[in-house]
Amino acid sequence: MKKADIQEFFTRLRANDPEPKSELNWTNPYTLVVAVSLSAQATDVGVNKATEKLFKIANTPQKMLKLGLGNLKDHIKTIGLYNNKAKNVIAMSQMLINDFGGEVPRDRAELEKLPGVGRKTANVVLNVCWGEPTMAVDTHIFRVSNRTSLAPGKNVLEVEKKLLKVVPDEFMVHAHHWLILHGRYVCKARKPDCAVCAVSDLCGFKGKTL
Repeated sequence: MKKADIQEFFTRLRANDPEPKSELNWTNPYTLVVAVSLSAQATDVGVNKATEKLFKIANTPQKMLKLGLGNLKDHIKTIGLYNNKAKNVIAMSQMLINDFGGEVPRDRAELEKLPGVGRKTANVVLNVCWGEPTMAVDTHIFRVSNRTSLAPGKNVLEVEKKLLKVVPDEFMVHAHHWLILHGRYVCKARKPDCAVCAVSDLCGFKGKTL
């Protein structure tokens, strides 16, 4: 995609949604990192339903450890891979207390040391919580970037690096949310809704459903 087209691409997405927000519910950096780690291979709606009561009683690492593994599992058992995720949340909470004074670190390398936190989760936390210009590439962003020819790549890291290079600075803080929401609701996996797409004329996809 040409530079001018990329500028127009994000200008239109911004016009449709000037202040995009994460669809995960959270109240502080700790609940955000927990919610994002739980969202792997799960829907935001499903995670929000599971954490609604959980975060009212366990919104700090200390309270999560007090809740305990068994009770945590009961809260999140509707989420896929909940057994492993629960173990990670407990281990993460312990590490935050032991190594970070109970505070979520504002550094990607430090975040990635936490159990259950990979590069994508770290990027989401840095962007959503602190407005860092990161690019958290999930399946939606990977699909949209390749399908539209915005930033084609063979893997998520390749796409992330290309997006960081081609997305104009003025759009960087919100870019990953615009792309996620576009992929979730318009440029869907099985059948993209090209008829209502604001950027279809800029898109390089040959199988458009117009």
